[in-house]
Amino acid sequence: MRTFVTFALLLCICGAALAGNLAPKKSVKEVMKSAMAGDSSLIKKVLSGESSVDEQKKLLDLMIDLSENDAPKGEASEWKSLTEKALIASAKVIAGREGSLDELKAATNCKACHDKFKGK
Repeated sequence: MRTFVTFALLLCICGAALAGNLAPKKSVKEVMKSAMAGDSSLIKKVLSGESSVDEQKKLLDLMIDLSENDAPKGEASEWKSLTEKALIASAKVIAGREGSLDELKAATNCKACHDKFKGK
């Protein structure tokens, strides 16, 4: 039941974001700084399996913001696809899905995104 509620909420948020009804709270740069930068980053803590549910929810919120932003450069549809994969993988971690940490690791591959989308 918890999984269903989590994904129902996620779908509502994604639907509203895709419809343009929500503006991102944080820019791409702010998300990168908050979630991805440094050896003690939030993403590394979540991927280590040693994060709290609150930290996992914070990462999900940041992935929502990331997916609501436009790509700094590159193909917009590919940006949406990749950022939504990271968002869904983050939700699966919270739901406790088997294999979700591996899925999140693959979905948040820094080099794959930076090569295609990183602006100046």
